[in-house]
Amino acid sequence: MEIARRHLVEAALSGAALLALGAPAFAQVAAQPFAQWVESFRPRALAKGVSDATYTRVMSGLKPDTTVFTEIRSQPEFNQQLWQYLNRRVSDWRIQTGQERAKTYAPLLARIEKDFGVERGVILGLWGIESTFGDPVVKQNHSRPVFPALAALAWGEPRRRAYWETELINALRIVEKGWATPKDMVGSWAGAMGHTQWMPEVWLNVGIDYDGDGRVNPLDKPDDALGSSARYLVNRGKYRRGEHWGYEVRAPGRGSDETSRSYEAWQALGVTRADGQPFPNPKLTAKLWVPVPGGPAFLLGPNFYAVKTYNPSMNYTLAIVHLGDRVLGAGPFVQSFPNSERAPTLAEVQEMQKRLTAAGYDTGGTDGRVGNMTMLAARQYQQKAGLMPADGYLGLKLLAKLRGG
Repeated sequence: MEIARRHLVEAALSGAALLALGAPAFAQVAAQPFAQWVESFRPRALAKGVSDATYTRVMSGLKPDTTVFTEIRSQPEFNQQLWQYLNRRVSDWRIQTGQERAKTYAPLLARIEKDFGVERGVILGLWGIESTFGDPVVKQNHSRPVFPALAALAWGEPRRRAYWETELINALRIVEKGWATPKDMVGSWAGAMGHTQWMPEVWLNVGIDYDGDGRVNPLDKPDDALGSSARYLVNRGKYRRGEHWGYEVRAPGRGSDETSRSYEAWQALGVTRADGQPFPNPKLTAKLWVPVPGGPAFLLGPNFYAVKTYNPSMNYTLAIVHLGDRVLGAGPFVQSFPNSERAPTLAEVQEMQKRLTAAGYDTGGTDGRVGNMTMLAARQYQQKAGLMPADGYLGLKLLAKLRGG
C-alpha cells in the first residue's frame, strides 16, 4: 500500500505526499525527555494560533510512537522492475474496485470535472493508488494515530526536525479549527491521511469543504478529498482543462526526448499512437519518454507533469494515469516491457496468497490485495525455494512454483 511509504516534504517538493525516506539509518536524537519537550514546544504552537486549551487537550499525556524511527530506517525495498511495479498497482483488484467506485460516485466525479476540469480517470487513479479507493480493510491494517507519530518525529528525528515540527503544528491547527478530533486523525506513520493521503499542510491550505458540511475532512466521505485533490492539481500542478495526460506511442529508434513538440510534429518524426488511433488534439504539445529501452514509449502532455507534482516519481505518475485509463475501460499497454509477463488475474493472486498461507507464510489475507505482508511472504518463499531474484513479486513464475511446477 502506498500510504505506508510516503510523506510530504513541502520545502523540496510541491506535492501532497512523498515516498518515505529510505536507506540511510536514522537515529533518534532528542535533547530532552519527551514530556519536557512537549512543554517546551507549547509556545511554538501557541504562536501559530493554537490555543492553550487545544494544546493541552492533544499533547498532555501523549505517548510518542517511537516505532516511526524503525519505519524510517527499515522501509521494505523490493527493487521491482517497472513492469512489476505497474502490474502490482494496476491490478485486477484495483481495476474492478475502481469501476465500482466510478459508478457509485459518478455524480461527484462529474461535478469535479465541471468545477476543475480534471478528468475523472486521473482522480480515480490517484484515489486508487493512494488509499486503494479508501478501502476500510487497508485503512485498518495500515493506519495509526497521527499525533503520537508526528510528535515523536518532531521530538526525536534529527534530519528533518523542522519539517516535522511544522506538520505537528499544522495538525494541531486542524483540531483548533474543529475540522477533526485527535481520535479522527489516523494515517500513515508519517502523518498522511485520508482518501488521497494529505499531509496536514495540504489539509489546511488546499482543502475545501466540497460536501458543504461546514468542515474540511478528507477522512470519511470522499467528496472533500477528491474535490480538493483536483484543486491541488490545478493550483499547484497547473492542470489544463480538456487535455489528456498523454498516450502510449511507437517511437522506433528513439529514446527519451525532453523537447516539447506538438503531437503532429512528433507524428511527422515517425512517432505514432501505439493503438493506431489519431491524436485527438494534434496541436497540443508533449515530450517523449521511453522508460525502458525496447519497451513502451509515451508522449507526455503537461497534465502528466501536473499529476507528477503529487509525487516526484515518473513510475508512480504512470501508475496513476494508467490505472485511471484501465478503470474507464482502456486495455493494457499495447507494447510489452522487455522480459515481462502479463499481470496475474485477481483469481491468480488470491490463489498465490492461499498457497503461501498454507505453506506457512503469512500474507495478511487472501483477498487479492497485495500489500507489504504479501510481498514479504512471497520473498521469503522465493528465498527458501531458491527462486531468483527473490523480489517479492507475485507473478506467473511464482504461481507455477507454488503449484508444483
